Amino acid sequence: MRIPGEGTDQLINRRQEASVYQTIDGKHICDDIAYINPENGYKITEFLEGARVCDPLNYEDVKKCMKRLHAFHDLKLKVNHEFDIFGQMEFYEALWEGIPSVYKDYEKTKANVLALKPYIDAHVGEKVLTHIDAVPDNFLFVEKDGKEEIRLIDWEYAGMQDPHVDVAMFCIYSLYNKRQVDHLIAAYFTEGCSDETRTKIYCYIAACGLLWSNWCEYKRNLGVEFGEYSLRQYRYAKDYYRIVQEELKKQGEEK
Repeated sequence: MRIPGEGTDQLINRRQEASVYQTIDGKHICDDIAYINPENGYKITEFLEGARVCDPLNYEDVKKCMKRLHAFHDLKLKVNHEFDIFGQMEFYEALWEGIPSVYKDYEKTKANVLALKPYIDAHVGEKVLTHIDAVPDNFLFVEKDGKEEIRLIDWEYAGMQDPHVDVAMFCIYSLYNKRQVDHLIAAYFTEGCSDETRTKIYCYIAACGLLWSNWCEYKRNLGVEFGEYSLRQYRYAKDYYRIVQEELKKQGEEK
């Protein structure tokens, strides 16, 4: 049973979350929901005996999870709300209530990340229901009737978005380096990934890194520390802006 923590209703729209669970109900994508209250966020799910989470350092696990994620995206499910990465970034910053960022170069980093938006917008395909929090801990391996199944849990942030955002989110939560990022992209795009799509995913890594860095800063102001995770998210924003510039330069030279 989930009883939402104090302050989470400021971050999560429980009606939107309930609509997502209604959309995926019966499709064997998530854990089985016995009860969900769209007013207060109370949720009761079936206990999955013997379940384990994905190990992001086990490439066999990762390949299975990316196959499952791709199959979910291919359903092209629809809901009536979108997860706006750049809008949420600004929203989390607004929650600081005037307290400046702990990062002295925050404004420059933010400007760089915002400069990636035109490239993203030019390369987005069809938007579908996207998990947004598709991180290793939310992929559950379970045995059902002697067969291995993978269930995706915790759909609090889910909404309409470019499904490739989920690939970026898996990377940054796992604290992947660039080689691991490229391996994950290969696991999702089994038939190959274009340079443009790969660069777009790098853009998402930068943008989502800043998004969660801003979220961590909000939590820090409430007394909750995330340590290295918070710093690494901010580093993704800086490093992948630079990586995108290098990729665009290479692509320009190749054309």
